[in-house]
Amino acid sequence: MTEFALVAPILLLMLFGIIDFARVLYIYGTLVEAANEGSRVAIRASSPLPSDTDVQAAAKNASQSLYLANPCPNGPIPPSSGSGAENPPPNQGWIFITEPNPPTAPESNPTYDAPGGQTPAPATSSCSAVNPFSSGTYPLQVTVRYNYQFFTPVLEQLAPTLVLQAYATDYTEY
Repeated sequence: MTEFALVAPILLLMLFGIIDFARVLYIYGTLVEAANEGSRVAIRASSPLPSDTDVQAAAKNASQSLYLANPCPNGPIPPSSGSGAENPPPNQGWIFITEPNPPTAPESNPTYDAPGGQTPAPATSSCSAVNPFSSGTYPLQVTVRYNYQFFTPVLEQLAPTLVLQAYATDYTEY
Protein backbone atom coordinates (compact mmCIF):
# COMPACT_ATOMS: atom_id res chain seq x y z
CA MET A 1 0.00 0.00 0.00
CA THR A 2 2.82 2.40 0.88
CA GLU A 3 4.72 1.61 -2.31
CA PHE A 4 1.61 2.21 -4.40
CA ALA A 5 1.06 5.55 -2.64
CA LEU A 6 4.60 6.58 -3.58
CA VAL A 7 4.50 5.34 -7.18
CA ALA A 8 0.89 6.19 -8.15
CA PRO A 9 1.35 9.98 -8.58
CA ILE A 10 4.33 9.44 -10.86
CA LEU A 11 2.50 6.82 -12.92
CA LEU A 12 -0.60 9.01 -13.23
CA LEU A 13 1.50 12.01 -14.25
CA MET A 14 3.20 9.91 -16.92
CA LEU A 15 -0.12 8.52 -18.14
CA PHE A 16 -1.79 11.93 -18.45
CA GLY A 17 1.38 13.43 -19.94
CA ILE A 18 1.29 10.78 -22.67
CA ILE A 19 -2.40 11.54 -23.30
CA ASP A 20 -1.65 15.29 -23.54
CA PHE A 21 1.23 14.63 -25.94
CA ALA A 22 -1.01 12.44 -28.11
CA ARG A 23 -3.66 15.19 -28.19
CA VAL A 24 -1.03 17.72 -29.30
CA LEU A 25 0.04 15.42 -32.15
CA TYR A 26 -3.56 14.82 -33.19
CA ILE A 27 -4.44 18.52 -33.16
CA TYR A 28 -1.29 19.45 -35.09
CA GLY A 29 -2.07 16.85 -37.76
CA THR A 30 -5.61 18.21 -37.97
CA LEU A 31 -4.28 21.78 -38.36
CA VAL A 32 -1.99 20.68 -41.20
CA GLU A 33 -4.95 19.03 -42.95
CA ALA A 34 -7.10 22.15 -42.44
CA ALA A 35 -4.39 24.43 -43.88
CA ASN A 36 -3.86 22.13 -46.87
CA GLU A 37 -7.59 21.91 -47.60
CA GLY A 38 -8.02 25.70 -47.27
CA SER A 39 -5.08 26.29 -49.60
CA ARG A 40 -6.42 23.78 -52.13
CA VAL A 41 -9.77 25.58 -52.25
CA ALA A 42 -8.13 29.04 -52.41
CA ILE A 43 -6.12 28.33 -55.55
CA ARG A 44 -8.55 26.36 -57.70
CA ALA A 45 -9.93 27.77 -60.92
CA SER A 46 -13.66 27.26 -60.59
CA SER A 47 -16.85 29.08 -61.38
CA PRO A 48 -17.40 31.16 -59.35
CA LEU A 49 -13.87 31.78 -58.15
CA PRO A 50 -13.28 31.03 -54.44
CA SER A 51 -13.63 33.76 -51.81
CA ASP A 52 -12.34 34.07 -48.25
CA THR A 53 -15.60 32.53 -47.02
CA ASP A 54 -15.09 29.45 -49.21
CA VAL A 55 -11.53 29.00 -47.97
CA GLN A 56 -12.57 29.41 -44.33
CA ALA A 57 -15.42 26.92 -44.73
CA ALA A 58 -13.08 24.33 -46.27
CA ALA A 59 -10.51 24.76 -43.48
CA LYS A 60 -13.22 24.51 -40.82
CA ASN A 61 -14.65 21.35 -42.39
CA ALA A 62 -11.19 19.76 -42.50
CA SER A 63 -10.46 20.72 -38.89
CA GLN A 64 -13.06 18.20 -37.68
CA SER A 65 -13.89 18.98 -34.05
CA LEU A 66 -11.56 21.97 -33.54
CA TYR A 67 -13.12 25.41 -33.18
CA LEU A 68 -11.66 27.81 -35.75
CA ALA A 69 -12.64 31.45 -36.20
CA ASN A 70 -11.07 34.45 -37.91
CA PRO A 71 -10.58 37.85 -36.36
CA CYS A 72 -9.17 39.16 -39.63
CA PRO A 73 -8.83 36.58 -42.41
CA ASN A 74 -6.41 38.58 -44.56
CA GLY A 75 -3.98 39.39 -41.77
CA PRO A 76 -1.78 40.66 -40.56
CA ILE A 77 -0.79 37.50 -38.69
CA PRO A 78 0.15 38.62 -35.18
CA PRO A 79 3.37 37.27 -33.67
CA SER A 80 2.85 34.12 -31.60
CA SER A 81 5.29 35.11 -28.86
CA GLY A 82 7.16 38.11 -27.57
CA SER A 83 6.01 41.71 -27.53
CA GLY A 84 2.70 42.25 -29.26
CA ALA A 85 1.83 38.54 -29.25
CA GLU A 86 -1.83 37.88 -29.81
CA ASN A 87 -3.15 34.34 -29.84
CA PRO A 88 -6.58 32.74 -29.99
CA PRO A 89 -8.41 32.01 -26.74
CA PRO A 90 -7.56 28.61 -25.18
CA ASN A 91 -8.67 25.59 -27.25
CA GLN A 92 -9.61 27.76 -30.22
CA GLY A 93 -7.93 28.59 -33.52
CA TRP A 94 -7.70 31.31 -36.15
CA ILE A 95 -7.52 31.07 -39.95
CA PHE A 96 -5.52 33.55 -42.04
CA ILE A 97 -5.44 33.81 -45.86
CA THR A 98 -2.46 35.94 -46.87
CA GLU A 99 0.58 36.14 -49.09
CA PRO A 100 3.47 33.82 -48.10
CA ASN A 101 5.38 36.46 -46.10
CA PRO A 102 2.64 38.72 -44.80
CA PRO A 103 3.44 41.98 -43.04
CA THR A 104 3.05 42.13 -39.27
CA ALA A 105 1.21 45.46 -39.48
CA PRO A 106 -1.81 46.49 -41.54
CA GLU A 107 -1.09 47.74 -45.05
CA SER A 108 -3.03 50.34 -46.99
CA ASN A 109 -1.51 49.29 -50.36
CA PRO A 110 -0.82 45.55 -50.26
CA THR A 111 0.99 43.71 -53.02
CA TYR A 112 -1.18 40.58 -53.02
CA ASP A 113 -4.66 39.72 -54.16
CA ALA A 114 -7.60 38.31 -52.30
CA PRO A 115 -8.70 34.82 -53.36
CA GLY A 116 -10.93 34.66 -56.40
CA GLY A 117 -13.22 37.50 -57.37
CA GLN A 118 -13.30 39.07 -53.92
CA THR A 119 -13.91 42.78 -53.53
CA PRO A 120 -11.20 44.90 -51.94
CA ALA A 121 -11.26 45.24 -48.18
CA PRO A 122 -10.18 48.55 -46.67
CA ALA A 123 -7.37 48.58 -44.12
CA THR A 124 -8.49 49.10 -40.55
CA SER A 125 -6.56 49.40 -37.33
CA SER A 126 -6.34 45.61 -37.06
CA CYS A 127 -6.74 44.24 -40.61
CA SER A 128 -4.76 44.55 -43.83
CA ALA A 129 -6.39 45.67 -47.03
CA VAL A 130 -6.40 43.29 -49.98
CA ASN A 131 -6.44 43.99 -53.70
CA PRO A 132 -9.26 42.63 -55.83
CA PHE A 133 -8.55 39.59 -57.99
CA SER A 134 -6.36 40.12 -61.02
CA SER A 135 -5.35 37.53 -63.60
CA GLY A 136 -2.11 35.63 -63.30
CA THR A 137 -0.66 33.19 -60.85
CA TYR A 138 0.43 34.36 -57.44
CA PRO A 139 1.12 32.58 -54.16
CA LEU A 140 -1.52 32.33 -51.45
CA GLN A 141 -0.84 31.05 -47.95
CA VAL A 142 -3.44 29.63 -45.57
CA THR A 143 -2.26 29.69 -41.96
CA VAL A 144 -4.11 28.03 -39.10
CA ARG A 145 -3.07 28.91 -35.55
CA TYR A 146 -4.44 27.02 -32.53
CA ASN A 147 -3.98 27.76 -28.83
CA TYR A 148 -3.77 24.36 -27.10
CA GLN A 149 -4.47 24.21 -23.36
CA PHE A 150 -3.03 21.29 -21.40
CA PHE A 151 -5.36 19.37 -19.11
CA THR A 152 -2.64 17.68 -17.02
CA PRO A 153 -2.35 19.93 -13.93
CA VAL A 154 1.46 19.85 -13.69
CA LEU A 155 1.91 20.55 -17.42
CA GLU A 156 -0.68 23.32 -17.21
CA GLN A 157 1.38 24.96 -14.46
CA LEU A 158 4.59 24.69 -16.52
CA ALA A 159 3.05 25.95 -19.77
CA PRO A 160 -0.60 27.08 -19.55
CA THR A 161 -0.97 27.07 -23.35
CA LEU A 162 0.94 25.93 -26.41
CA VAL A 163 0.53 27.77 -29.72
CA LEU A 164 0.39 25.34 -32.65
CA GLN A 165 0.59 26.71 -36.19
CA ALA A 166 0.42 25.10 -39.61
CA TYR A 167 0.41 26.69 -43.05
CA ALA A 168 0.18 25.70 -46.69
CA THR A 169 1.34 27.81 -49.64
CA ASP A 170 0.22 27.23 -53.23
CA TYR A 171 0.02 29.18 -56.49
CA THR A 172 -3.34 30.12 -57.93
CA GLU A 173 -4.62 28.36 -61.04
CA TYR A 174 -6.65 31.31 -62.34
